[in-house]
Amino acid sequence: MAESPLILLAAGGTGGHLFPAEALAVELIRRGLRVRLATDGRALRYSGLFGRESIELVPSATVRSRNPISLAHTVLMLGYGTLVAANVVRRLKPSAVVGFGGYPTLPPLMAARMLGVPGIIHDANAVLGRANRFLSGRVNAIATSLPGVLDRDPALAGKATTVGTPMRPAILAAAAVKYTPPALNGPLRLLVVGGSQGARVMSDIVPPAIEQLDPALWSRLIITQQVREEDMARVRAVYDRLKIDAELAPFFPDLPARLASSQLVISRSGAGTVAELAAIGRPSILVPLPGAIDQDQFANAGVLSQANGALRITQGDFTPERLAAEISAFAAAPERLTAMADAARSVGRLDAAERLADLVAKVAGI
Repeated sequence: MAESPLILLAAGGTGGHLFPAEALAVELIRRGLRVRLATDGRALRYSGLFGRESIELVPSATVRSRNPISLAHTVLMLGYGTLVAANVVRRLKPSAVVGFGGYPTLPPLMAARMLGVPGIIHDANAVLGRANRFLSGRVNAIATSLPGVLDRDPALAGKATTVGTPMRPAILAAAAVKYTPPALNGPLRLLVVGGSQGARVMSDIVPPAIEQLDPALWSRLIITQQVREEDMARVRAVYDRLKIDAELAPFFPDLPARLASSQLVISRSGAGTVAELAAIGRPSILVPLPGAIDQDQFANAGVLSQANGALRITQGDFTPERLAAEISAFAAAPERLTAMADAARSVGRLDAAERLADLVAKVAGI
C-alpha cells in the first residue's frame, strides 16, 4: 500500500515561526498527509507537535552584521545547510516544501528549487521578511497573513494568496473564551509579555508605571509578566513592596490560556503575537521593537491599532508616566476594553490553517 504524500515544513527556531508551522501540520495530518519539520537546533526547546523524531536538523546562519568575516561565515553555513537539506529532500521525497520565515528556511527551500520540488512560503508579518523576500521569486506560491503585503510588487502579487496566520489548537481553544471586562471595582488582569526572548523594556517600564498608579488600584491588579532571569529580582522587589499579586516567569508554556484570561495585554508586536491577539480578541498596548530594518513590528501593530483593537506606543514614548496614564484610563472605563476586544477579534482569522492547507494541496498537486 502506497504511503500518503509527505509535506516538508521549514521554519526558524522561534515560536513566531514554529507555531504557524505546527498549526498547518495539525491540519495536514488531519487530512491524512505525513509531515516533517526542517529547522535549526533551537526548535528542540519547544514542546508541541514536533518531537525530536519528526525533526530534520539543517544547519543555517543569520545575517547579523555587515562585517565581511561574519557575512562569509553566514554564506558558508547556508551553503552547507543547502547541501544537508538537499540530502533530506532526496531521502524524504516531499510533495512540497513550505517555509515559514527565518534564515533556517533558506536551505530547505533552495534545495527544493534545485531538485524541482514545489516551494511555498508563508509570511505572518505586514511586510515580507528578509529571508522570505529572497525566496519570493524562487517559489511557486506566497501565502500572506494580511492583505496588501505585495500590492506594490505586481510580479509577486500574482502568486500571492492571503490566508491569515495558522493557529495551533491551544489558540483556537482560547478563542472560544468570551472576553470579560473588569468590573469598576473588581480585579484587573494584566498580561505583560515581550516575545520569545523576553524584553528588557517591559522590566524597565512596567513596574515603575504600576508604582505611579493610584494605590487604590494596586489591590485590584493581577499581573502575569514574562521577565528575563537577569531582571527577575528587581521586578519582583517592586511588586512585593507594593503588595501586587504578580506571577513572574521567563516563559509561560500555557500562554494561550493566559491570553484568554487576561483583560489587557502589554506586549511587543511580533507577527505571531498580533495574530493571536486578533484571533482570541484581547485589547492590548503594543510596543514595537525599534531599530528593525523593515519596521515589521511597527506595521504589525498598525493592523490592530487601525482597527481600534490596540494602542500602539513607540518605544521612545513608552514611559512609566504614559503607561500609568493609559492603565488608569482603561481601569476607569472598562467599556473601552470591551470595544477594543471586539475590534481586535474582527481582524482575526480562525480558518487560516485550512486555507493554507488548501493552497499547499493545490501547489503540490495532491
